[in-house]
Amino acid sequence: MRFGFHLLSVIALGAAASASAQLSPTFASSGASQTANGESSSRSFLVMADENLSGDGSAVPADPFPSASGAGAAGAGHGWKHPSASKFTFDLGAGFNAPIGNDNPYITWGGNLTIGGGLRITNHLSGLVEYQFIGNKLPGAFIAAQGADTGNAHIHSITFSPVLDLFPKRVNSIYLVGNGGWYHKSTNFNTVYGYDYYGYPVYVTVDSFSSNQLGGGGGFGITHRLGSSYSSDSRLKLYAEVRYLFLNTPGIRETNGLGTTGLIPVTFGIRW
Repeated sequence: MRFGFHLLSVIALGAAASASAQLSPTFASSGASQTANGESSSRSFLVMADENLSGDGSAVPADPFPSASGAGAAGAGHGWKHPSASKFTFDLGAGFNAPIGNDNPYITWGGNLTIGGGLRITNHLSGLVEYQFIGNKLPGAFIAAQGADTGNAHIHSITFSPVLDLFPKRVNSIYLVGNGGWYHKSTNFNTVYGYDYYGYPVYVTVDSFSSNQLGGGGGFGITHRLGSSYSSDSRLKLYAEVRYLFLNTPGIRETNGLGTTGLIPVTFGIRW
């Protein structure tokens, strides 16, 4: 039994020595390879290993969406963008009209409404198609001379309006605008026909004439860009503008001096 025990001990020691001999060359060859690649290669391996460990030594999982994260970081400074929608521009405004004294003494103050839409060609230049309604009253003496009680002048127009923004990147900017196109003007004289059930007068038109012609004008305005929680480069702006409008209306009634129309529309609104 002793002999057998010693024999097993010798065999076990021999096996351990053989295993150690097989492992040592592998380790040595690995170390030799690192030495051959240079010290920087060994350090890079150690740094990479260190970066993949958290503070407690456990492995840190890799970012499952590296490309998405990178894209978000790249666009972080540009805010929310909508490239297709940014090609379009719109405006909506309303205001009042001032007559130009000697050009047309047969019209008084009134109001206007403007709706437009178009394309933003560059940051500075836009082209809009605008519809505008202008409603003005007529002087009392002029109305009485026609044997009427009330009167008005209405102008409907569809025009092309280029807009040149001088400082598009600033919060407050100045722009130039022109307009030209089709205008329809109607002048109406009304008289009281009777009264309704509630005592309000019912008017009937006793005389009216209208014309279609080309017209145009131009002016300037100021804008104030509204802030946005998505981007400091918001296109939503408040605007105030002054234009000059001239219509060479045909002399339907030369004795009334209605051959031309000159107005100063002042408009306040919002633009995108």
